[in-house]
Amino acid sequence: MIAEKMKPLLQNNSAIRMMFEEGKRLASIYGSEQVYDFSLGNPNVPAPDSVKQAILDILNEEESTFVHGYMSNAGYEDVRETIARSLNQRFQTNFRLENIIMTVGAASGLNIILKAILNPGDQVVTFAPYFLEYGNYVRNYDGQLVVVSPNVESFQPDLQEFAEKIGYKTKAVIINSPNNPTGVVYSRETLIQMAAVLEAKSKEIGHPILLISDEPYRELAYDGVEVPYVTKYYGNTVICYSYSKSLSLPGERIGYLVIPDSVADAEQVTAAAVIANRVIGCVNAPSLFQRVIGRCVNEKVNLEAYDRNRNLLYNRLTEYGFHCVKPEGAFYLFVKSPFEDEKEFCDICKNYHVLVVPGSSFACAGYVRISYCVSYEQIERSLPAFQKIAAECGLMAEEGRL
Repeated sequence: MIAEKMKPLLQNNSAIRMMFEEGKRLASIYGSEQVYDFSLGNPNVPAPDSVKQAILDILNEEESTFVHGYMSNAGYEDVRETIARSLNQRFQTNFRLENIIMTVGAASGLNIILKAILNPGDQVVTFAPYFLEYGNYVRNYDGQLVVVSPNVESFQPDLQEFAEKIGYKTKAVIINSPNNPTGVVYSRETLIQMAAVLEAKSKEIGHPILLISDEPYRELAYDGVEVPYVTKYYGNTVICYSYSKSLSLPGERIGYLVIPDSVADAEQVTAAAVIANRVIGCVNAPSLFQRVIGRCVNEKVNLEAYDRNRNLLYNRLTEYGFHCVKPEGAFYLFVKSPFEDEKEFCDICKNYHVLVVPGSSFACAGYVRISYCVSYEQIERSLPAFQKIAAECGLMAEEGRL
């Protein structure tokens, strides 16, 4: 009965979700205080108070302004204008409301732009490690995902291999910075070099290559690290943004696409994306939360809470002998497994009620992702377990650090 395309998805269901379900099972046996679930990127920092107040205010004003109805498939014009002005102020861009399409989160935005541009057999390039759903999104429209191998020294993109993997079928490239799962931020120099490769390759193959920047973690950057605005370095760029992390609203599914005038055939691409928003079944982004965003566009969550978690977990794990590039953004550590098969390490962690996600879920075997968007107290409680895990794996034991 089910579609052939769905069969491999059933067989390879998300390891992240499986670990999350395993965490619930263990908690039912041992109690939630004795289970340390670092699997899911589900923000634990509450949304700003202004978001709650905006919801109440909007609903109280419902008699004069109907907020639950249809609008343009691109979203409310005044909300899009507010977002465009905010971006222009923050990044010295020159967007108009016509450059903004409200979406059902960044995932929907990715699907919308991919549906708008892909023909069967077109290729989309991305850099490992990457959010594994990218492959499913590309295959939704009969495209092919081409993966650049991970640069495990710094997790900045390998631009030499990138250039080698661009061919005549290349239609787009997806980047994600700050990155899930590594927390790495792509530097300005990296983006300049990437743009040079894309411009040269576009001329070589005879058609433009669209750069799609997936940015749900843009606002989560630490130590003053700059997250460059990609449209300033490569004109043929589309931004997919989500408020899931920046306002702790993952379940509300609200975000937007930016399609600048500098994109090749920008008017056609925008029109196709608006139609794609409708025909993939979203119709429009949630009306209430479009209105909320219009009032809270410049609000942020408490980044200090994530930074405190980051420093505690990174410092202690490296003290115990684990190896990890210190994340500059997002809320993940991408830790090298003590064993070649990181799933063996995940099993050891599970024995101590610690749940982490294998790096093969992000096309980067030999690593695990640890999500630190949990309570500070959970991290503190988990440290003895991590110390025992390190001891069992023989990390730094010879130096008497454990």
